[in-house]
Amino acid sequence: MSDMAARPVTKEQRAWYYYDWANSAYVTTTAAVLFSPYLTSVAEKAACGFVGDDDRSCDANLDVLGIGISPGSLVFYLVPIITVISAIVLPIVGAMADRVADKRKLMSIFAWIGSATAASMFFVAGDNWQLGAFLLLVANLALASSLVIYDAILIDISTPDERDKISSRGWALGYLGGGLLLAANFLLLSFNEDLGLSTAMAVRICLVTAGVWWAVFTIIPFRGLRAHAPTNLVATSGDTLLQRSFGQLWATLKDLKNYPQTLTFLVAYLIYNDAVQTVIYAASIFGDKELGFETSTVLVAFLVVQFVGVAGALFFGRVAQRVGTKKTISITLLIWMVVVVCGFALPAHKLALFLLLAAGIGLVLGGTQALSRSFYSQLIPRGREAEYFSLYQATERGTSWLGLLLFGVTYQLTDSYRPAILALVVFFVLGLLILSRLRVREGIEQAGNRVPAVI
Repeated sequence: MSDMAARPVTKEQRAWYYYDWANSAYVTTTAAVLFSPYLTSVAEKAACGFVGDDDRSCDANLDVLGIGISPGSLVFYLVPIITVISAIVLPIVGAMADRVADKRKLMSIFAWIGSATAASMFFVAGDNWQLGAFLLLVANLALASSLVIYDAILIDISTPDERDKISSRGWALGYLGGGLLLAANFLLLSFNEDLGLSTAMAVRICLVTAGVWWAVFTIIPFRGLRAHAPTNLVATSGDTLLQRSFGQLWATLKDLKNYPQTLTFLVAYLIYNDAVQTVIYAASIFGDKELGFETSTVLVAFLVVQFVGVAGALFFGRVAQRVGTKKTISITLLIWMVVVVCGFALPAHKLALFLLLAAGIGLVLGGTQALSRSFYSQLIPRGREAEYFSLYQATERGTSWLGLLLFGVTYQLTDSYRPAILALVVFFVLGLLILSRLRVREGIEQAGNRVPAVI
């Protein structure tokens, strides 16, 4: 296998890249930039009787099962709920994926469910925040389910020495694709009045484009990937696929104690990725509500993140090939700490500093995510890829909860997001300390995998 380490990129690997390109449209345009502020505005209208970007102030709360919820905290309470549901659903999806004959078909089904739901966000209007909350739940669950399988396919199509390169290129292409659609949507939002569209209608059209983009470009990996037969399946009882999947999940959870280094990485990733996901989800609202920037300005900042992220993912992928993946992830976490402190101190209405901060986020975002994925793939025993990646995805995009819950509670108590931004430093410090205890070679060998040339 070692002679394959330097082989050219295969057609199947190129097809695999394109699912990053496909789903990043939703992740960027909808989940990260537009839908959270838009849903907040819809919730404000439901609570106060006027649109959220109105100059008037309102202290009214939403009545949710008899509990008063601030409209500005709604999104930050929704995501923890999605997390709990994900923790139940994703491991079952992973166990099923390890047993199906064709992972790409199952991945595509979840992708098309998610893209249809994302496009349906067009119908969230007026004060109907409940529909928006439901669609966000379904779309995020479908996305996470598809990514469990997508990440597992990485192991089927690459050797251990290729993983950092392939994963980093996938993330880079995803940033590029998400950035291109976001740029097009930025133009629409910039000239919406010239086109006779209200800002709300322009945002709704952008939400549709993200869903359509996700659906159309999923066709490339669906057609370009091939079926890879399951290997090293855990022997479980049951007459149906679902029963056998539950049996495999239970066996894997019991067996996880035999892979202490894998568990160590999962705990570290759970903590530092919580902070990363909080930055992604909170950035648009932070820029809009705390720093006082218009939606178009926030879009420009996210474009900076996307396009700098392309270079960042590729750059840190190269660094990892030279100094090892664990060391490179540690470097990105140190940079994250600096970025978070700068975000806390950033004065309002300072565009140049805001864009500089966005560039810093873009630089480390791709590297942290791409290398975490490829690094974890080295610590997974063969035959349980999707099952183990379901545990990974439970803390991945849209499923972290503690940082977002902190944001919601902090805003409810202080009417400011700045204290919560600073608190994220603790997550990065703890994640880095736990990661430093991980013994890479031992973990790879425990999983029964070949140790790459550079670790």
